[in-house]
Amino acid sequence: MVAKRDEVEFIIYRLDPTKDQEAYFVDYKVPVRPGMTVLDCLIHIQRELDPTLSVRYSCRFKICGSCAMLVDGVQMLACETQVSSLGSRIRVEPLPHFEVIKDLVVDIDPFLEQIEAAMPFIHPDPEVEAPRVDPEEFRKYRSPSGCIWCGACSSSCPIAASEPYFLGPAALAQIYRFVVDSRDLEETRRLRLARADSSASGVWRCHHAFTCAEVCPKDINPGQHIAQLRRLILRSRLIGRT
Repeated sequence: MVAKRDEVEFIIYRLDPTKDQEAYFVDYKVPVRPGMTVLDCLIHIQRELDPTLSVRYSCRFKICGSCAMLVDGVQMLACETQVSSLGSRIRVEPLPHFEVIKDLVVDIDPFLEQIEAAMPFIHPDPEVEAPRVDPEEFRKYRSPSGCIWCGACSSSCPIAASEPYFLGPAALAQIYRFVVDSRDLEETRRLRLARADSSASGVWRCHHAFTCAEVCPKDINPGQHIAQLRRLILRSRLIGRT
């Protein structure tokens, strides 16, 4: 924590792969006021100091997940990170383990393809018009339902960093979320996807480092949900369903 101040120094990662041989850092002095976030400062830099800086953002309210990046070495949402909670020199970099498109903007398509593979939507019984949501059951999947697909968890995961076929914490947590939802008819298919005996993509590749839980801006614990998913897979195999 730092005291109230008028100016903060931002050290920002810069790279344009179309013309730069390697990445470099540029320092910017930003005037700050109480309540300013890291994203507020990046927008100030972009609008007032250097229009060539590329930053991805949208909602600015911790809803869309677009502005996930590395702030002082930790995955965070720039829109929720208060400048007052950091030091007088703030280092900002793109999410690690993602290909950089330009500066702080990374290619999240591979991550979204993992989410898509998890089928993050209910396959309901077409004969049931409005299936009832059981409150007790809802408590099981309420947390992973809050995922905003920001990519912070996968960026922090040591397995996702080294194993390109690993589905990753976000996708596996989404599989768990729908497996425990009785309105969904694809439990067996989802469990087989999560099991992935013949590849390194499934739950058994997770080493429970729990870095995913440490950086999640929505306080989701993907590692815990992966452990729960393992138990569901083992139970399913014991009764011969997968």
